[in-house]
Amino acid sequence: VQLQASGGGLVQPGGSLRLSCAASAKIFGINTMGWYRQAPGKQRELVAALTSGGSTNYADSVKGRFTISRDNAKNTVYLQMNSLKPEDTAVYYCKITRINSIVYWGQGTQVTVSS
Repeated sequence: VQLQASGGGLVQPGGSLRLSCAASAKIFGINTMGWYRQAPGKQRELVAALTSGGSTNYADSVKGRFTISRDNAKNTVYLQMNSLKPEDTAVYYCKITRINSIVYWGQGTQVTVSS
């Protein structure tokens, strides 16, 4: 199974983007789906996570601005990003963790917030 992330790009501060992460096949036994980001010179950090039960978890820096969601029929997880700030600039990665601890990572999509 491969994860294909898309939707990144260049956006002005205050703008919005929606990232998508599509799995190449149905993934069974999902525990969590999440988005991470890595800015230059920084460690990869959790941005948002969604459990199979529907619980969400967000980094403090994105609470109220970002929303994680999923479409099971399309094997896709989304990250809606609003009110973007320059400090949101990073490569964004999607991650799916199965109940048996198998982990899938997407290839990353660049988000640049700049005027």
